[in-house]
Formats: sequence, C-alpha cells, structure tokens
Amino acid sequence: MGETLADVGEFGVIDRIKAVIGEPIGIDVGPGDDAAVFDHPGSTVASVDTVIEGRHFKPEWCDPQDIGRRATAAAMADIAAMGGRPTGVLVSFGLPAETAVTWVEEVIEGAKAEADAAAAVVLGGDLARSETVTVSVTAIGSVPQGKAVTRRGAQPGDVVALAGRQGWAAAGLTVLSRGFRSPRSLVSAYQRPAPPYESGPDAAAAGATAMIDVSDGLLADIRHIAVASDVLIELDAPAIPVADQLVETSSAFNVDPLTWVLAGGDDHSLIAAFPAAARLPDMFTVIGRVEEAPEAGPGVNVDGRLWSGKGGGHDHFRG
Repeated sequence: MGETLADVGEFGVIDRIKAVIGEPIGIDVGPGDDAAVFDHPGSTVASVDTVIEGRHFKPEWCDPQDIGRRATAAAMADIAAMGGRPTGVLVSFGLPAETAVTWVEEVIEGAKAEADAAAAVVLGGDLARSETVTVSVTAIGSVPQGKAVTRRGAQPGDVVALAGRQGWAAAGLTVLSRGFRSPRSLVSAYQRPAPPYESGPDAAAAGATAMIDVSDGLLADIRHIAVASDVLIELDAPAIPVADQLVETSSAFNVDPLTWVLAGGDDHSLIAAFPAAARLPDMFTVIGRVEEAPEAGPGVNVDGRLWSGKGGGHDHFRG
C-alpha cells in the first residue's frame, strides 16, 4: 500500500498536499500559513459540503480523484446557484491513520481539477485523525454587491428554467447499485458531476429572481424555492429534457427515466426563475412557471397535480 498517514505524520502529509496544489495564481497568501489571503470584488459567498464513506460514496464506485471532484463540485455549485463565481476551495479530511498518503494526494488532485474547471484554486484545508473517512470542502466565491440570487424572489408570472444535465447521476447510481459499469457516460456522471458553473452568473445577469442547484432532487430542491418565495411552481413534465442516454438505459432497469430526472440529485444542475420578459441565457430550458400560492400554501405541481413531497429526492436523515 506504500506510506500511510501514520508513517508520514500530519505535517509530512501537508507538505505532500502543498506539492500537489503548487502556488495558486492570484492569491496573496496560499497554503502553508494559518489562513489564505486573497482579494476579490463584490460580496463574499461561502458554502461547505461534506462526504462520508459509506454514506455518500463507496470506494468500489469512486476512486480518490472522483471523491475530490464530487465534493468540490457540490460546494462550488452552491456558489453558482447564488449567481456567484467560485474563487477558492478549502479541503479538510478526517481519516484513519492507516490511510495511504497517495489516497490523500489523489483526492487533492481531483479537487484541484474540479476547481480548475471553475477557474478557482485550492487554498488549503485541514487534516485530522478519524475512524471514518470524511472529506469536507468549503468553497468561497464572489458576487457583485447586492446581486446575490436567493431562493426567496420568485414571483407569480415568472418562468422556471433548468440548466445542466439532470437525472444522469441518479441513473449512474442505479447502474452501479445493480452491479454494472456501463453505460460509461452515466456512471461517469455520478462519479464526476459537471455543474454548469457559468450559468449561475449568466442567470443573475439575465435578471433571475430565484435560483438553486439540484443536489437532493429536482422536485425536492425546487420546492425550497416555492416555500421560500411563498408561491406555487407548476412544472410541465413534457418540457423537462430527458437525455437519450436515460431513455435507452431505463428499459434495461425497468425504470421510468423521468423518475431519475425528477427525483435524482448530484448532477448539480441549476433551477432558476426569471421574469417572463427576460432573455434567458443559452443553457436554460423553460420547464414551468410560477403562480400564486393557493390557500393550502406553497408547493410544486407536476402537470397540474400537487407533488406530495414523497419520492422527489434525498433527505440526509430520512433516506
């Protein structure tokens, strides 16, 4: 297995991590000091995401670079969902002493590759001994002053639109859980999400009134917008894109591909509400509209039927 964390020690591992990261460009103080220092315009946006072995990933399904990319993508997608641009990430580990040093290096390589995809940098992190393998990524970014897009601004008359692939990661998880490794495109989508980072700032510039990334399921996450904005969101199922790969694979698993699209998370696509007169950015597809909340309260309809809140996504403490 080679050297372990116990062999090298905390500071030896930190030196290895620094070697993988290198010297980030545009940072005043990078990895190796008490904290990172960097300048950026506008308001600061921050988010954190944590993945735990056995809960969020299985080693037989994800290699270390996959783990680094998945955790980093999840954190940075939240920045994009606020209309912001990720600028840096901090990667923290909780690991058993017998963990191979190369495993840590490869996770950092994955985190760095994902950060590069969003023009961000790895700023540093933390390392602690733990009986459970845990990787936590904090993403930091910026958004123009007063221009952050929250979940609270959707208005009746707005259209609802989707950017990025949706349902792919859920389909990939189904494939892996049934003991298969193909179609490779779907398995890769689960292992290494591809959030549409640029679509977040583009949506903000186009006048988006509310936005969220789909981490737990399209229906579950869009309901957060409905509740925060006190509106009814009406989705048109035929308008929701269902990729050919999902349709082709669904028959082999006896699954309605729309189930993957509506209930699947981990693709980190973006859902946004826009004024009806807005010119939507190229990557967005209109899939519904915003209406006044009924007396029963805010919620989500799919083709005119109220979604009950069941089977629409993941809940960390119920699923």
